[in-house]
Order: sequence, then C-alpha cells, then structure tokens
Amino acid sequence: MTSRSGFDFTEAMTHLCQDVCLRLEVFQHIAMEQVAVTFAQARTTGIYGVQAKLTPLRFENGSLTTKKRGRIWSVQRVYLGRHEMLYLLTFYLPRFQDNTFREKMITVLHELYHISPRFDGDIRRFDGRYHAHSSSQKEYDRLMDRYVDEYLQMAPPSHLMDFLQVDFQKLRQHHGKIVGRRMPIPKLIPLSQGKASA
Repeated sequence: MTSRSGFDFTEAMTHLCQDVCLRLEVFQHIAMEQVAVTFAQARTTGIYGVQAKLTPLRFENGSLTTKKRGRIWSVQRVYLGRHEMLYLLTFYLPRFQDNTFREKMITVLHELYHISPRFDGDIRRFDGRYHAHSSSQKEYDRLMDRYVDEYLQMAPPSHLMDFLQVDFQKLRQHHGKIVGRRMPIPKLIPLSQGKASA
C-alpha cells in the first residue's frame, strides 16, 4: 500500500473490505472486485458531515433502467480492467480519517451493509418508508457496532487496520502523501423523452 508515490488509501481500504467480507457471513455475498473503492475531498473541515457513501450502479432489483417523471433512465456504466463495477464506495478525506478507529470501522461496515444481499448493483432495501436504513438509524448503527465487535474478535491481521489507527495528518506525515483512486459519481442518462405538457 505504501510506495514512492505515497500511501494508497483506496488499495488499503479494498484489502480491509475484502477481509471483512471473507470473515463475516453477513457480507460474504459481496465480491469486492466489482466494488470500486474511491476517495473524494471533503468540502468542509472537521469530523462532522458525510464520512462515506455507497453509490449503486443499478436500480431496484438490479435493473439497468428506471422510470421517473415519465422518462426512462439508465446509469453510466463503470469498468475497471475486465470487471464491470456494480458499486462505488467513496470515502471523504480527511474527514473520515480524522474520526476514531471504532467510528471508522463502523462507517466501513455501515456502507458495505448497504449492498444488496443479491449483489445485483442495487442497495439493501428495508420495508417501509425508510428503505435504506430501516425505520431506525440508531438501530442500524447498533447493528454495525455488533458486527465490528464480531470482526475484531476474529483477530484479523492488524496490518489491515493500521492505517485506521491514526488521523489524516499523521498518516500523511508517515507516508509523505495520500494517494488512491478518484472517480466522479456516474451520471444518470435519459433514454426517452418525457411527455410534453400542454
């Protein structure tokens, strides 16, 4: 993960996510070779705000298209090497890195848990109005807290998590600079015109 060009944050995060998905049964449906881990610059300083975001590259039930406001839409396809990506997992730096180790681990599992159990490019959907986090964000986060405990109790290799033990400034001081994959959020593409209004 460390080279002459600096510390590759997205490579390190990909390795950590691969290990989480290998060890914890609830994440074993995830194929990380189709999840593009990226980072973006946080627009504001401090630890408050969006830490990370999962972007699904398919619509409900894995569909390539959806209908909104009378129009058919698709989403821009993303390829890395031979693999078509089904998800983008973006971390906002330095904000994410400046949190506590445990909060960082909860965030990682929180975003991975959003991936559909069918791994079809859609998100995990809950019943009711709050389909992304169920009816309780706090309950969702408590569940992630339990999954973090389960993972740590399995004694995963410490080198996979070492980069999460320090804040952004210390990580950069140690490695010179932080590098990694950056990628714009894919755009929605209209495939049909909406009905003209009178």
